[in-house]
Parts: sequence; C-alpha cells; structure tokens
Amino acid sequence: MSTAAVDRLADIAFPLTPCPDESRAFHEQWPVRLGDTDRRERLRLDAVARYLQDIGYDHLGVVDEGDLHQGWIVRRTVIDVLRPIEFGDQVHLRRWPSALSNRWCNMRIQVRSELGGLIEAEMFLIHVDIEAGRPARMSERFMAPMLAATTEHRLRWRPALREHTAADAELRPFPLRVTDVDRYGHVNNAVHWEAVEEAIAWFPEAAASPYRVILEHAGPVLGGDEVSIRAWRDSNAVRVQLEVDGGTRTLARIERLTGTK
Repeated sequence: MSTAAVDRLADIAFPLTPCPDESRAFHEQWPVRLGDTDRRERLRLDAVARYLQDIGYDHLGVVDEGDLHQGWIVRRTVIDVLRPIEFGDQVHLRRWPSALSNRWCNMRIQVRSELGGLIEAEMFLIHVDIEAGRPARMSERFMAPMLAATTEHRLRWRPALREHTAADAELRPFPLRVTDVDRYGHVNNAVHWEAVEEAIAWFPEAAASPYRVILEHAGPVLGGDEVSIRAWRDSNAVRVQLEVDGGTRTLARIERLTGTK
C-alpha cells in the first residue's frame, strides 16, 4: 500500500460518539453467563461481539420495516474495554445510530454493567439483499428514525487498518468448525474475535484495561477455508491477521487507550 493510501486511513476518534438523546436508544439487558467468560472470569471479546449481534437483531424487531432489513454484513467493529466486565454481572446495553448513508450505517453500542464495568463499541454495518448478495438501499421508513437521530447522512467507508505483507510473525493454523458458519455461508463475525482472544493469550499484557480493539474484514472467510492466524507486537500495538491462501481476510489491532477516566 502506498504512503498516500496509508494517509487516507480512517481515524477512529476516542472516545466514541456519545448518545445525543437517550430516548432514541434501544435498551436490552442480560446476565454475563459462564460461556461468555474466560478462566479469569473476564467477559471475552467474542462474547461481546455476539452481544452486539444479538441486540442488533432484537433492535430490528421494534423498528418500522425491520423485518425487511434482515441482511447485514459487519465491515468494522471497534470495541473499547474501559472497565472490565466479569462473570455473574448484569449488563445493560444501549444501541443507537451515529451516522449513515442509504446502504450502510454506523451503530453505537454501550455495554455497562451493574458492578461498574464499561465497554463502548461501534459497528460499520452494510445492508445487503440476501438473495442477490450485494449492498441494498434501506427503505425510507426504516431510515427515518436514524436520519432524525443523526447529522452525518453521507457516511463513507474508509479502512482504519492496513495489511502487513512482510510481518515477521509465525503463521499458525486457525481451524474452523461447522458451527462457525452462519446463514450466509460466511464464518460468523464473533469467530474472528476468537482470533483476537488467541492473540491476547499470546500477548496478555495487551488486554490491560483500558484498551481498544479495531477489527476489519478485508474479505469473507467461508466454511471449508483453511485459515491461518498471524499475531505480532509492533511499536505501540498488537496486530492480528487471519489469512487464507496467502491473502489477508481479517485485520485487527489491539492498543492501550490513554486519557481515560
């Protein structure tokens, strides 16, 4: 990638955009269960990714024409772990739009626990026609509440991460299971976050709160693909790549956050 292209990488602001009007946020809550946590009782990132998916589909059930907008692809997820959440806690989730165009949107999700844990997240979501398998325009009725709640209505995609083709890091197998594949034939987004958890196991200091993980999909990972994982530390972050046939499909960066309260 050229220097000019690197200069055009998106800058993800910290902190993420707050909710301008709580009355417009969709709310859910549930307990942090055993299957959501690791041996230290920490809420895992792949569980957080499932939370974000679950509240998204619950949200579709209460908005106009949500039943006509069931197809979504995650292009990027940002997760800021500001204060860790642990097993047995109760989490309260709030979800609202922060920007949109007519085929995609940024959705913000706050995960706050009753014992003081706090995770902030943002997802760049592309609406797709399930039958045609391509981005599709959202209906006017569906977009109406998002347009009323936001000021940025010409959202454009810009990647925040770039592939490192000369990374000096061991390439290890990342075997897939049949349960990893979703209804579209793709490996579910939460499985990519399992790869981030693998990297954290190799570099445990990377998950010292507060920290941020940005994960972007450069291409689909399909059931049956032979996937490999590469993770390494550079000057200020831990980087992760999932690769198939020599090409990078998933990029992630784990970095410490500064200036937090």
